Amino acid sequence: QVQLVESGGGLVQPGGSLRLSCVASGFTFSTYTMKWVRQAPGKGLEWVSSISGGGGTNYRDSVKGRFTISRDNAKNTLYLQMNSLKPEDTAVYYCIKGTAATPSSQGTQVTVSS
Repeated sequence: QVQLVESGGGLVQPGGSLRLSCVASGFTFSTYTMKWVRQAPGKGLEWVSSISGGGGTNYRDSVKGRFTISRDNAKNTLYLQMNSLKPEDTAVYYCIKGTAATPSSQGTQVTVSS
């Protein structure tokens, strides 16, 4: 049974940083592309970043240079380091396995506000 558990969200001032984690279980983590998506209040799901099993990364333009996705295959854990946070980054962040279109986990709330 696939299980993904996100953590690390919180309230942070503009310009601050957070590091999100996603612990995976129930599948061979190292062989799957993983991605972070987010959903802001009143808006649809938005792709943020992806990382392949081999470590290749992609980012949406609005987070390039501020966010870094990484993974530790030995720990079955996906990360998202978020720096220089902006109010428009406020959302619930979810990790997703492979090509799934929607999250199956609870997500973690990130709120950027002064």
